[in-house]
Amino acid sequence: MRIGILSLLQESNTFVSGTTTLQHFEDDLLLEGESVRTALSGAHHEVGGFLAGLEQQGLSAVPLFAARALPYGAMDAATFSELMSRMFQQVALAGPLDGYLVAPHGATVSASYPDVDGYWLARLRAEVGSLIPIIGTLDLHANLSPMMVDATDALIAYRSNPHIDQFDRGLEAAELMARSLKGEIQPVQRAMFPPFVMNIERQATAESPCLELYRVAERLRQRPGVLSTSILQGFPYADVAEMGSAVIAVTDQDESLAVEIAAELSGALWNERTQFTPTALDIDSCLNEIKHLQGRVCLLDMGDNVGGGSPADSTHLAHALVRCSIPKAFICLFDPVAVSVADEAGVGAELTLSMGGATDALHGDPLVARIRVEGLYEGQFSEDEARHGGIVNFDQGKSAVVTIASGLTVMLTSKRIVPWSLGQFVCCGLDPREFNVLVAKGVNSPLAAYASLCSYFVRVNTPGVTSSNLSGFDYQWRRRPMFPFEPTMLWQA
Repeated sequence: MRIGILSLLQESNTFVSGTTTLQHFEDDLLLEGESVRTALSGAHHEVGGFLAGLEQQGLSAVPLFAARALPYGAMDAATFSELMSRMFQQVALAGPLDGYLVAPHGATVSASYPDVDGYWLARLRAEVGSLIPIIGTLDLHANLSPMMVDATDALIAYRSNPHIDQFDRGLEAAELMARSLKGEIQPVQRAMFPPFVMNIERQATAESPCLELYRVAERLRQRPGVLSTSILQGFPYADVAEMGSAVIAVTDQDESLAVEIAAELSGALWNERTQFTPTALDIDSCLNEIKHLQGRVCLLDMGDNVGGGSPADSTHLAHALVRCSIPKAFICLFDPVAVSVADEAGVGAELTLSMGGATDALHGDPLVARIRVEGLYEGQFSEDEARHGGIVNFDQGKSAVVTIASGLTVMLTSKRIVPWSLGQFVCCGLDPREFNVLVAKGVNSPLAAYASLCSYFVRVNTPGVTSSNLSGFDYQWRRRPMFPFEPTMLWQA
């Protein structure tokens, strides 16, 4: 039996002024046919899990299409059209298949279609018919839609944030596909959509209150007849009607059980809604707090969470670290112009340099300081361990490392980079253990890489397009009423 593989992964922050273009996908992943297998076989990625799982199950994988772009703004209409054209051209060329393993993100938005994932899954269903199984994975930040659910036989969300289980979820989906084709099971899928959005600050699955919710999901997963349970935490920075948290239950031929499980899980989520109130401190409070900590500290720059689509050049924390003369501190800023200036000056040069703060006023003014150019690097590196996003190969472009007399080391990159691997330090001649304070532009995703290094993680409520203060965003399309925006509302599963 032949199983097609399709993947489209991009998290769209609609509050970002820029748009995601085809170039963003070409800079990351834009693959067709066998090139999908070549690039992702063995990767810490759901498609890597699909490929390995199908081989284990004795099924033939037919890689069709895989695209991924770093989180940023909604994709423009032309990019959406081009991706759909390429995807469904591959579907047509493959001819009749016995099933499809799919990997949508679940929070992809285009200027022309707000529910991109629902669109292409529904289109796939319409083209292959109702009898062909479509089983897939979802990023746990998916803004699940009824269209996604109706178009598929089973969807399985990642269970870890940071996302280090993507490969395992791919294996799980492949196993469900094999059992379905053998006639051992007949998946029935039901979802519920409590009117609630989970603040991203409280989305770490190994920490309360998520820890307890995922224990409930695991307990329900062990019930006879249950094939899968999923919690979709949601992505609050996509202003679409589907924005919010949701749950999925998949059972074997038992619709009433699927509804029961989904109701119990969504009820548990709703009952704990007040526990997800953000607690992050402002910048000055955080810097005062870390003065009393013994051990290496990671400051999580929530407002400039690159994995949530932010520009990666926010300077709010950089200014504060310089102002307070925090010794042995590190920050990374996206600034290709500053890299070019440092490159022209050369290693060892001392000059006044403007760094970061180029996107807009929201993310801070440029940091202008007297610096020394410590090193210039190409900025490519790889990651052997399973880290958030399943990415193996990274490219931050031409990079410069500069120091400021106050004690701050700044890594300047010519491409936006997510802090998901300590390889970023090594490729630029740095040892992260030499720093007392490390700034990571993320909220939960850096934890997998930085946990072995840092004794403390402090989430900092910085301004930006990924701020934890959701009340500061001008939502036009979200559901109303919705908790926590309408805190007194009532709902029952």
